[in-house]
Amino acid sequence: MCRSVPQMPVRHTLISTSVGPGVGVGALMYVSPGSGAAVEPSGNAFNEISLDPLGRPRNPMINIGAITTTSLASIDPDQRWQRIHSGLSAFAGRELEVDESVYRSELEISSRNMSLAYMVKAHDRLEGDPDRVVADYVRQCALVVDVRDLAVMGMTLANQGRNPITGEEVVPAAICRQVLSVMMTCGMYDAAGDWMSNVGFPAKSGVSGCIMGALPGQVGIGAFSPRLDRFGNSVRGVRVCERLSADMGLHLMQAPEAASHVLHSLGDTPETDKDGDGVRQMQLQGSLHFAASEAALRELARIPEDDTIIEIDLDRVTAINSVGKRMLREGVRRLRLDGHEVRVLDGQQHLGGQDQ
Repeated sequence: MCRSVPQMPVRHTLISTSVGPGVGVGALMYVSPGSGAAVEPSGNAFNEISLDPLGRPRNPMINIGAITTTSLASIDPDQRWQRIHSGLSAFAGRELEVDESVYRSELEISSRNMSLAYMVKAHDRLEGDPDRVVADYVRQCALVVDVRDLAVMGMTLANQGRNPITGEEVVPAAICRQVLSVMMTCGMYDAAGDWMSNVGFPAKSGVSGCIMGALPGQVGIGAFSPRLDRFGNSVRGVRVCERLSADMGLHLMQAPEAASHVLHSLGDTPETDKDGDGVRQMQLQGSLHFAASEAALRELARIPEDDTIIEIDLDRVTAINSVGKRMLREGVRRLRLDGHEVRVLDGQQHLGGQDQ
């Protein structure tokens, strides 16, 4: 099938990467404040003229915002299309092809999109010639993909910008976070609130019947069924995603408590030190974010003030963010202030060679 509009978040991610995250998500691509597009739900249909009081498209997930972001890929029309096409292909992990018959057909009936482009141009928010920009926008919508491509693209966003098939880092993680945030609030048009309540992971729908979903760190989802509801979303696609979310616990607000699994094992206490080496070992595992690191610190705080040697083994830790590093280093510092010799086994250099 052709992608229609699920390419919007992927395109926005690519454009954000080149212009920089400091000016916003996707369509927030102009360097000067207050230009480009906003990031608020429009409350209108996907093809409505939806401008905020500053004359910006309300978000990059509706047609008027998507056309605006297309113009920002490059002022040069040839470079613009090449860049968008190669970027979308990198997200899919293969070279994507345009269905030329669909492209020509859609371009012939794109009067409304032309009017949207000229409206944005009149507010000085669109780069280049509106006719050429709309042509590139329609050409993107005529790219042919299957549901596997959609799932791979979604997983690339969920995997902090790294394609799970090719291993290529397509875009930086910080950009993915921004784009996923806008997908969560705006990706399902005026049904975004119901989607957040009933499904609960970032997604973007298209009027072709596509849905692309991305649950950060877990899964990318692709669905296709052409029949649409009154919002322009796939009826069966929405139902499938509701079922997956309920059956597999994919709702963002239903995440399992990772902190309870951070402790792989706790070693000997002075009373149970059978080998007599005087070393008490704590083995940590998994991903150390705030909650997981806080659970580890609680265990460290229970160790009494004495001269016991404490060994903290990080070899089973798969990842640690900056907050986790600071918290763990603080725990080590406090143990040493309490009189312990602390040894940190960190063969993967999670702490950057510090506190060894």
